[in-house]
Amino acid sequence: MLELYTGALNVPEIITRWYAEETDYNYGAYIPFIGTVREEDGIDGLSFDVYEPILNGWFEAWQTKAEALGAKLKMAHSRGDVLVHESSYIAAVFSPKRRVALETIERFVEDFKASAPIWKYDLKNGARIYARERSTPISGAGLLGSDA
Repeated sequence: MLELYTGALNVPEIITRWYAEETDYNYGAYIPFIGTVREEDGIDGLSFDVYEPILNGWFEAWQTKAEALGAKLKMAHSRGDVLVHESSYIAAVFSPKRRVALETIERFVEDFKASAPIWKYDLKNGARIYARERSTPISGAGLLGSDA
């Protein structure tokens, strides 16, 4: 399940709802990862652009990988502005086995950072500035994926 929201994520609501949705399944592990905008370089927050068609395909491929391991993935991400100390990203793995959940969440979060078509901008003094120096180029993304 992939969920996109405008603005900051309501972490308690999402985490509680996801847990409730999966309680009837025989999962021995539920491992969430919560990404929070941290204060750095004088930013007021971050802003995100999401290219949904590629993100949906990327996430579906990960769902297939997780299902082959008997696990389930869920993810929520923000579009638009998210202020410092608010959450913009939540991922969770549900699995019958602890080791599968731990390994899957690590691989998933790292691949998200490297491959998801989400572009980050700094919010600073009322301006929205592309955060190129803190962004990871995405293979095949044209100008945003190269050193141009």
